[in-house]
Amino acid sequence: MFSKSKINEPGTPAAAGASTDAPKPASSPAAPAPAASPAGDFKSSAPKAKPPASQLSTDLHITGNLKTSGDIQIEGTVDGDIRAHLLTVGEGATVNGECMADDVVVNGRIVGTVRGLKVRLTSTARVEGDIIHKTIAIESGAHFEGSVQRQDDPLNTASKPLPKA
Repeated sequence: MFSKSKINEPGTPAAAGASTDAPKPASSPAAPAPAASPAGDFKSSAPKAKPPASQLSTDLHITGNLKTSGDIQIEGTVDGDIRAHLLTVGEGATVNGECMADDVVVNGRIVGTVRGLKVRLTSTARVEGDIIHKTIAIESGAHFEGSVQRQDDPLNTASKPLPKA
């Protein structure tokens, strides 16, 4: 079997000696080893794999603020402010507080201010508060009480507050 693999290997018949071929396969794996080092460097320069969204289940009631640089999906109740990259409020969820994210998708209920670059209220959404956005989409059937204000940078809390009616 060892001699058959040598026959199948590309090379000259003079390279039939075991001591001559053994370093060649050893050097071939050594070549990928230095390539593994740049791959290690590649991992550090490449963006990290996106973790799955954190999900708060329907039976969970949180009192306090939530802050993450990742995505979060709320299915339960949160009494506090939420900061995230992508915030999804589930159909049966309730948030009492300010919601701030790059993308906000509301299927459930929010009582408080919503700030987002992209805000989407689905047909089951119920928002009682102000919405500060860059872009907004409100589906037919969504319930909304409050004011809407477009800003180029809605996530900047130092921007001027909404005028009170």
